[in-house]
Amino acid sequence: MGISAHGSRRGGRVVVVGSSNTDLVVRTGRLPGPGETVLGGDLLTFAGGKGANQAVAAARAGARVIFIGAFGDDDFGRARRADLEREGVDCSRCVTKKGVPSGVALIAIGEGRKGAKSENMILVAPGANARLTPADLRRAMPKLGQSDALVCSLEVPLATVGEALSAAWRTGCGNIILNPAPLPPGGLPREFRDHCHFLTPNETEFELLFGAPPGSRPALGRVSGYRGKHLRQYPFVAVTRGARGVDLYGGGDYRPGFAVPPKVKPVDTVGAGDCFNGCLAAQLATECGGQSVSLAMEFAVTAAAIKVTRQGAQAGMPRRGEVLRRMKG
Repeated sequence: MGISAHGSRRGGRVVVVGSSNTDLVVRTGRLPGPGETVLGGDLLTFAGGKGANQAVAAARAGARVIFIGAFGDDDFGRARRADLEREGVDCSRCVTKKGVPSGVALIAIGEGRKGAKSENMILVAPGANARLTPADLRRAMPKLGQSDALVCSLEVPLATVGEALSAAWRTGCGNIILNPAPLPPGGLPREFRDHCHFLTPNETEFELLFGAPPGSRPALGRVSGYRGKHLRQYPFVAVTRGARGVDLYGGGDYRPGFAVPPKVKPVDTVGAGDCFNGCLAAQLATECGGQSVSLAMEFAVTAAAIKVTRQGAQAGMPRRGEVLRRMKG
């Protein structure tokens, strides 16, 4: 489609700056009301956090991955770090915050009546994630080049994310991906869009950012006026739309259905967006010799489609070979 990613050699690194959580999940027939106690099923424990999910996705997609995040000095933190290291993720640049708990998400899932859509309630205690400082980032951040990729999400402090984006931009990182989730109440700082090549909101985040739904005439005008002061056609805005795939804004154009996933029967959609972002980064970094954005996004949406057929955010991330086989049909 005439769009090429940055980079000139194979085998770049993926650096992920973000959160690691332990997800504590209870399923119940219905969610409780205010002040009400409801008995549920067994407590389930899963590895989670947007940053850690993205790191696992990128590693299973074949990239060399460095994770920069913060763990508490507790059993949850040690377990989550061990999970990442078993996946081949380099955690040597992470920090351990003494006397601080690791991040935890408390998730209640109400199954509802037969045929009804399940609902959930999620309460996140960020713990050490909220203590990842710009100084931590400066000590940990490697020098990134054209063939490398950086992925940032917003479950760690905005000042730290800004430090990562600007550092990668200064050293010429070829593929800087910002997943604007969770979107801050005040929107994104202006300098964030000046220092990324790809912005990857979902539909809700897109509408909050641009004040119009994807595909609308107002949205096209606002995205065209949104590009950073240093960039001519970036950032690409890749809107993730679930089963409808990815719509792409770039260079003043809007391309609906730019990458469409194979049809699947979803089992667990948690982590699908993280899978997309991690695999997009991995594909751009590992196949950067002339790799087109269209092929990288096809890889990423195919991986996300496979992920939703499996339980667990990190456990469900596919490996590179099976994604490539699915792409071949």
